[in-house]
Amino acid sequence: MIKDRYDVVVIGAGPAGSVAARFAAENGASVLILERDREPGVPVRCAEGVSHEGIKPFIEIDERWIATKIKTAGLHAPNGQNAVMYNNGDGYILERRIFDTELCNIACRKGANLLTKADAIGLVWENEKIVGVEYNHLNQKKIVKCDIVIGADGVESQVGNWAGIDTSVKLADIDTCVQYTLTDIEIEDKERCEFYFGTKVSPGGYIWIFPKGNNTANVGVGIAGSLAKDKGPKEYLDEFVAKHFPQASVNCIIYGGVPTSATLHEIVKDNLLLVGDAARQVNPLTGGGIVQGMIAASIAGKVAAEAVQKADFSKKFLKKYREQWDKRLGNKQKTMYKMKDKFMAMDDDRFNNLVGICQKIPKDKFSLKVLLREVVKGDPKMMMELAKAFVISKVKM
Repeated sequence: MIKDRYDVVVIGAGPAGSVAARFAAENGASVLILERDREPGVPVRCAEGVSHEGIKPFIEIDERWIATKIKTAGLHAPNGQNAVMYNNGDGYILERRIFDTELCNIACRKGANLLTKADAIGLVWENEKIVGVEYNHLNQKKIVKCDIVIGADGVESQVGNWAGIDTSVKLADIDTCVQYTLTDIEIEDKERCEFYFGTKVSPGGYIWIFPKGNNTANVGVGIAGSLAKDKGPKEYLDEFVAKHFPQASVNCIIYGGVPTSATLHEIVKDNLLLVGDAARQVNPLTGGGIVQGMIAASIAGKVAAEAVQKADFSKKFLKKYREQWDKRLGNKQKTMYKMKDKFMAMDDDRFNNLVGICQKIPKDKFSLKVLLREVVKGDPKMMMELAKAFVISKVKM
């Protein structure tokens, strides 16, 4: 039975929302999750790739939601040369619907309530203070009161805007993406993700191939929004598929935007926290946000529960979340954001040279750190920032 009041209301039942709800609930807060779709995990909005090390703190590994186990990554230069990265840890291509549902189930087992088909339409204010959420459920407008709202409503987040937070990013800091799930295709190595670079295939971004089975893969492209004016991502992807998989069948199409900025300047207000894509907590280089969002959400959930215990919902108290996030990953996200500018400035000759260098690196030494070091070679300041980021913690893909 859904109550009229909770300590915490989480808007969005994606990975970030479910993890925030789980950590708030298991630390003593009463929690309601509002999810606008019929169930968590639909529709799928990403390429579904995660690292083993990134997700294992949050969920017990289960074959049910693993489509493919990934061991290596292939990097393809514009001139057709390629190099294989062996030393970056194991990963998975997920079945997001099953994965997201299990994360939400964990939150509910910890005591959170879930309400689906509940579309948040605004915040409830009293005396200039956030005191709840207004939402539509089964064609009825309803209100639920709370002390803290956690906005986990994705890249198109409205929660921040409702609270007066500037959630805008520059056009160059959002990739416009299209992905096809292709079937009836030949996959050379079912345990390897492939990445194609170059101005002719994906300006300011890359094309990816993520295997999902013997003859199925997620194949997509992301290009910088500022470079998509004359030719959109679908055109680039159609050209790539026609060249590499001319006999493929398309059984799913996803369109969307991925933030590739630093974390928003403001992710905390009185009675409110933003997490995940809503806070732009995404790796600016890779566009990966599942792990980052879950890490941020675990911090936010704990801080929210502590705020409930202390009955202090002020921005001054809740900024603990921002401080802990920056220490954990936010500062490294800033470094990766600077790295992105280096990446976007690379021409095809630089990509060709980079992959050529990578071909000469012994496979037991070829890692993401080594690759990024080559990208910033010649920039001592950037080299120092990159080294610091890796000394503190490995970059999460």
